[in-house]
Amino acid sequence: MDRFVQLTAYVAVAEEESFARAARRLNMSAPALTRTIAALEQSLGVKLLNRTTRFVRPTDAGLRYLDDARQILARMQEADDAVVGINAAPRGHLTMTAPVLFGKMFVMPQLVSYLQTYPDMQVSALFLDRVVNMLEEGVEVGVRIGELADSSMRAIRVGSIRRVLCASPQYLAQHGTPQTPADLAQHQIIAATGVGTNTEWKFAHKGEPLSMRVKPRLTVSTNDAAICAVSMHAGIARLLSYQVAQELQQGSLQTVMTDYEPAPWPVHVVHREGRGGSARVRSLVDHLVQGLRQQTALQTAD
Repeated sequence: MDRFVQLTAYVAVAEEESFARAARRLNMSAPALTRTIAALEQSLGVKLLNRTTRFVRPTDAGLRYLDDARQILARMQEADDAVVGINAAPRGHLTMTAPVLFGKMFVMPQLVSYLQTYPDMQVSALFLDRVVNMLEEGVEVGVRIGELADSSMRAIRVGSIRRVLCASPQYLAQHGTPQTPADLAQHQIIAATGVGTNTEWKFAHKGEPLSMRVKPRLTVSTNDAAICAVSMHAGIARLLSYQVAQELQQGSLQTVMTDYEPAPWPVHVVHREGRGGSARVRSLVDHLVQGLRQQTALQTAD
């Protein structure tokens, strides 16, 4: 049996955690898919999937094989794209990731226009407030906010955003406005793990770095929830400037301690394109870079 077909089938089942969903994704019958996976496991002499009545998940060996299978399929796609030619219209499927609110506000409009421009492309967008391991999770393009760790990813900077402290005017009228980081000890702090789990907040004043360990009164798992809480006068939160731009403009929230803001965080489009190049990856990266660079909310002076 064609090993390419087997690898494609295995990756689909492992990612979908279901033979039925994988069969629909591949447009093949469930029995044929089951036979394909069985033939792959038999040829390898290794059990790749644990099957129960409720789910299908890779074994430890299957997880390692999944990473290799994804890379092999990606390289084969790159080889196909390269031989077809750099000017060929992109076609096929790719997966990208971005933070939740950033994805909703800035990436989604670009994806819609991208799909309108390239009708033969399909995109899966993972909007998550965590750093996705793109290699392990089969993601080809990502938008990252913050300083990049050393990696094999290629990165293109598209802008920067501020980290701001904000509160409602009602809260500040009742509790006062903090003037320095030390004043935060007297305030109710709302921490969003989407911005970072570290409770040691970094500041800068007249070129000098400062830090303050805060004790959150309320910790929430999403930036949306933090914005909701601070809008309900529950305290002071540190958020990213684009996330509260509308509230700041309307006056329902206001920034505090702007003289102590740390340096803005860079925003990059990152990708793991291989040596042969990929029309699919290049086209989406170029589209995102051009569109995001036009967003005034990302052009913070730094």
